[in-house]
Amino acid sequence: MNNTLMIDFYEFTMAQTYFDKNEENKKVYFDIFYRKNPFNGGYAVSGGLDNIIDYINNFKISDKDIEYLRSFNKFSDSFLKYLKNLKFTGDIYAVKDGTVIFPNEPVITVRANIIEAQLIETALLASFNHGTLVTTAAKRIVNAAKEVPVMEFGARRARGIDSAIDVSKYSYVGGCTSTSNTIAGIKYNIPLSGTMAHSMICDADSEYKAFLNYAKSNPDNCIFLVDTFDTLKSGVPNAIKVANDYLLPNGYKFKGIRIDSGDLAYLSKESRKMLDDAGFNDTKICLSNGLDENIINSLKEQGACFDLLGVGDNISASKERVGGVYKLVAIEENNQIIPKIKISNDSIKTINPGFKKVYRFYDKDTNYALGDVIVLHDETILDKEYTLFSPICEWKKTTLKNFYVRELQEPIFINGKQVYEISSVNDRREYCCNEFNTIYPEIKRLNNPHEYYVDLSQKLYDLKNKMINDIKIKKLVR
Repeated sequence: MNNTLMIDFYEFTMAQTYFDKNEENKKVYFDIFYRKNPFNGGYAVSGGLDNIIDYINNFKISDKDIEYLRSFNKFSDSFLKYLKNLKFTGDIYAVKDGTVIFPNEPVITVRANIIEAQLIETALLASFNHGTLVTTAAKRIVNAAKEVPVMEFGARRARGIDSAIDVSKYSYVGGCTSTSNTIAGIKYNIPLSGTMAHSMICDADSEYKAFLNYAKSNPDNCIFLVDTFDTLKSGVPNAIKVANDYLLPNGYKFKGIRIDSGDLAYLSKESRKMLDDAGFNDTKICLSNGLDENIINSLKEQGACFDLLGVGDNISASKERVGGVYKLVAIEENNQIIPKIKISNDSIKTINPGFKKVYRFYDKDTNYALGDVIVLHDETILDKEYTLFSPICEWKKTTLKNFYVRELQEPIFINGKQVYEISSVNDRREYCCNEFNTIYPEIKRLNNPHEYYVDLSQKLYDLKNKMINDIKIKKLVR
């Protein structure tokens, strides 16, 4: 299916206006960024770039699409003819999927003619917002779980089939060890995992019979779901009985149990005692049922016993949002880049103007990230002394000496041609893990995380203030 018309309709009506003004060749710059970390956290993790690349490479408005647009009687024949031959010919710069990112810094930058840049907005934002939300949610949960593997079980809670596949992909990049979603396993070489459902137990003559039937069919993968009737009085005893009656006599291991309801802390501790008393010290306990990073932390504080976690809803159907936006930051006139700014009474909505790039500073001794600085495109930061200062409270300054820097954005498309090779999901997962390890623990904590430095260069700071003051003066003159 061609998804080119994943475009808000008003983008077409604006494009008609640009076309009528003969501005179809006017070059503009847009930034994608977000303003506030999701989950009240200290960071986000970027995702969605692979889907953006796929969308741009397959951007083509078909004859059928043209006829559909014509039916509204809003667009001129000459404009529709222009759309029929339209393809993306601009540049895109972006941070790699799996990069830890922070508010107000450009994650994706588009340089293209104004109609191309306007029409791709919706698809780019949808891809970025969803990919980043899922990857961030997974990373937060995996970080809370620490060494305990997290299995992603979110397919049935996702918002549609395509969303479910993306959830499995981005949650794996974010650190989940496996997925229950078979098609995602096929497409992205993600390990598959799963246990059994309550329906199998309800369908059988007895819980014991259900476990026995499952053991005979899946002797190497027996994780019994023990909470269908009564976890401690029925489920765990029947699982132990099947292990003794069938698994052990036939040379198989009793792999584990899963608890999906009730007081998980209490039930897991009691189940651990029962398993150990029966001689199954290496039998694992998997917990599931609406888990998130806060619940996992609470389970640890209560001394819960678990070796595996199954997480679905809070990765695939989170109620949070990233809130990524797509803002015009510059135009080109006479081969000059002219910065643009949007200001607001709400200071958080006043954007950083101009064609920009982002540098990340790392401590040479520890490799921890020290802060990011947003600079104008023609600025370069060398590995020598540099002073970061807060763009909100400019008297707050930090002078760095023993550091190295990395430019975060990479060219993805140049003149409409893809120049960036998207890596495998496994490589992205490894990259994400390595990137996350460069972030100080204080920024990762769930409650009151430390605020990471995202500052402006002096040149950008001065430009922004001048543009704001110029606008204020114009208002006074009027």
